[in-house]
Amino acid sequence: MSEKKPSARRKVGREAIIRAAAEIFLEQGYAATSIDSIIERVGGSNRNIYTEFGNKEGLFTAIATHHLDKVLSTLAIEDRKGSELPKALVTFGCLLMEMLMSPNLLGVFRIVVTENARFPELARKFYEDGPRRASETLAKMLRDARARGDIGAVDCAAAADHFVALIRGNLHLEVVLGLRPPPSAREIRKVVNSAVDLFIGGVGISTRAEYGRGGAKWANQQWE
Repeated sequence: MSEKKPSARRKVGREAIIRAAAEIFLEQGYAATSIDSIIERVGGSNRNIYTEFGNKEGLFTAIATHHLDKVLSTLAIEDRKGSELPKALVTFGCLLMEMLMSPNLLGVFRIVVTENARFPELARKFYEDGPRRASETLAKMLRDARARGDIGAVDCAAAADHFVALIRGNLHLEVVLGLRPPPSAREIRKVVNSAVDLFIGGVGISTRAEYGRGGAKWANQQWE
């Protein structure tokens, strides 16, 4: 049975376009995917898509930024609430890992690696709008924590990169390579809790005498 194609005249919402684009990019790869094939599936028009995303590259990277926006907005809420740093890190870490392990983001990551030689600008834009933006947002939160005296005098940009590396570990690589299925929510929380414990012990705090030699105000706690 043939699928009923949506009208090309109908204006289509941003989320619907991103969902359809993700499906087609993962099915056909970046080079073989055309804007027309996306319109054929979801409807809308060239003008609709170019107004929203600029071009095919913008639409592709929007798949990652669409998910990342949700992670970063949650982190901003935690920051405004004044949540203790470990709790905010666990929230951020779990959401980031769930995003990285989602089928769409795994597919996008594989495409970027595969197409990098032919489309280096695509890889650069993906990195700047995705991973680098996540680390920069986390670095800002760490600078705020440093200003409050919650952590010691650390390089917050480097610390943010280290934290993301801690939670991804080899687990993300194993999933990208198809060596294992994506982790469950319970596995993700276990990995993130362990990473937060190690990270907090590493960045330390300003008053070590109060909290012990390890410098971890919150060490060995579970941040549910």
